[in-house]
Formats: sequence, structure tokens, C-alpha cells
Amino acid sequence: MRWKIPEQSLSQNELALWLHLTNIPGIGPVKGAKLLQQFPITALSQSQLSDCGWNQQQIERWFDFSPETYKPIIDWADETSRYILHFDHPSYPALLRNVVGAPLVLFVAGDLAVLNQQQLAVVGSRRPTQDGRDAAQSFTSELVRQGFAITSGLASGIDAVSHQTALQQGGRTIAVQGCGLRHVYPAKHKRLASQILEQGGALISEFFPETLPRAEYFPRRNRIISGLTVGTLVIEAAEKSGSLITARCALEQNREVFAVPGRSNNLNARGCHRLIQQGAKLVCDVADIIEEIGIFPRMVEHYGETGPIAEEPLSDLPFYRLLDNVRSDEVTSIDVIAATSRLPVQEVMTELITLELEGLILSVPGGYVRTRSA
Repeated sequence: MRWKIPEQSLSQNELALWLHLTNIPGIGPVKGAKLLQQFPITALSQSQLSDCGWNQQQIERWFDFSPETYKPIIDWADETSRYILHFDHPSYPALLRNVVGAPLVLFVAGDLAVLNQQQLAVVGSRRPTQDGRDAAQSFTSELVRQGFAITSGLASGIDAVSHQTALQQGGRTIAVQGCGLRHVYPAKHKRLASQILEQGGALISEFFPETLPRAEYFPRRNRIISGLTVGTLVIEAAEKSGSLITARCALEQNREVFAVPGRSNNLNARGCHRLIQQGAKLVCDVADIIEEIGIFPRMVEHYGETGPIAEEPLSDLPFYRLLDNVRSDEVTSIDVIAATSRLPVQEVMTELITLELEGLILSVPGGYVRTRSA
């Protein structure tokens, strides 16, 4: 069986196919990208899908395709400064494209040019101290003066301070959301989101526009934040802060991680101190950051010429060991997986996200189950 889309409506239907691919259960970005490295999305056969490890249910789902299903999503991009970027689109961010497990489709509102501007991620506590706020303002102000766009997650605390400071300094900033772009989360930041767009920045999400925020979406958002940028700066993070997931993603993506030290009695500094112990660079000012990542233009040029980084065999990846701790016949909780693998919960959460993106496990109420393809 082979299905080919009509030539006269190639553009609309091809985009619908990309959206359809992201909607196939158990086929994450890694499997999807591997498939499309071998075959064109517009003419996939049953045998090709089977050879790439798709099961019969997934194959049937693929051929049960109607472009009309995705018309409301495509219509979202009809409005000014709204875009749907598939993985092969020329405006897809160069640095993110080279991350294993990068989203196959990105939804963008704002100025596309900012996506390939040099970016640094600034993340941290949702409940920062005044010292933390001051540090975020100081670092962000100088980074903007040095020509960086500031990328963060639009959350309360350090994220919001960083976005706001970038705007106040006349800079541009990018907010990556853990929900669809018809929503702003938290809702109190709707005005901030509007200001980001008004000043030449962008809002980004991998989720369909109507998607509501869910807790499990935010770690996925974090890997985009780190993947867009040459480095991640962590300003105040408790030992179980979500910011540490962003830092871990950055390390796995071979990006720099910077941490601002704090007072020894500041609980919000313990995550930063742990990062420094694990090899993150301790930074006191922006000069320390520039020293490490002054090679940005060369990095982008290199990535643009060489294409995606070669994938490692699954068995060689560090997260693969967790598969043995996830059952296929019942739900396994994160706490149980962490206990049996003898790994910290935050590390386990990050690795489980990667496994889910591989299509090897599924997130379900109460934990995870292993898929048949694992």
C-alpha cells in the first residue's frame, strides 16, 4: 500500500501530514526523524513504515489520514506572524534541529528572525529571593547589551524577570510554552506575552494551538529552551527545581551550563551549588559566559553545513537502562523507577522524557508503561 497526496495541494496537505505524524501514538520525534531521513513524507508505503519499526496499529493510523482533520490547526497560522515550522522548514531553528529528539513541528508566534539570533537561556526559581531577582536583572541586562536574545519559559519568578528585563533593555526575548499558543500560562503573563511579540520576540510551542497546559508538558518544554540556545544560565534553583531539568537537557545536548552561586543558607541556591559540583561553570558576571561561548557564529555555521548529529544506538544511550525498570503489563510510578534504578527522581524524570520521545514508553495516569516497540 502506498498513499500519495495530490500535487495540486501539496503545500497544505504536506503540512497536514507533518501534523499527522506527530499525532501517531508511540511515534516520537526520534522515530519520526529517522523515518524521514530515509523516505519522503508525501509517499510512505506500508512496507517502509514496517521496516522502520511501526506496528500494524500505527500503520493503520497513518493511512487513516484526512487533511480536513488538521485544517483548524493550519488555519491558526493564517493570522499575521503565526507560523508552523516542520523539521525541514528553512526557518526551523538551526541549533534545535541538531538535538536528538527535537520536535518534528514547532508553532511560532512572532518574528522568525529571532529564532536564529544568538540566544542564552535564563532559568531559575519560581519563588526567587531579592538577590535572585537582582542577579537575573543584572545578567540579563548585560547579555542583551552583548547582543543575546533571552530565552526562557514564561514562568513566574526568574523566567518572568528575565523576559521583562530583556524588554526593558530594548532586547528581544523568546518564551517557550508548555501549552498551545492559543493559551498563555500562567494567565497573569498574558500582557508580558503580548509585549514579547510587540518588541520583536517570539512565543514557541511544540503543542497544537488549543492544547491546555499539563504538568508533564513542561519538562518537554525545557528541552526546547536548552536546545534553542548555546548555553543555559541557572539563577537560584532548589534541589528539586524544574530548572535543573533544563540544565540536564543542556548537558545532554552538549550545550554550556552556567550557575550563579548563592549564600550557603539559601535553600534556593542548593540546586546551583549541585550543578557546580557536577561541572557547571560558576559565573559571577557575563564576562565569564562570553569567555565560554564567544564561538556562537562558528557554531551556527558548522551546524548549518553538517546537518543533524548522528544518532547513537539506543543501547548506548544513558537513559536506555531505565527501560528495564518500566513494566509493559502495569503502570510503574516515577518513585518506583527511581528506587529500582537508584537514580535521583529529577534525573529519572529527564530520562523518562527522552524515552517517551523515542516512543519506547507512554505517560499514563500514575506513571509510565512500556510500549510494544521497546
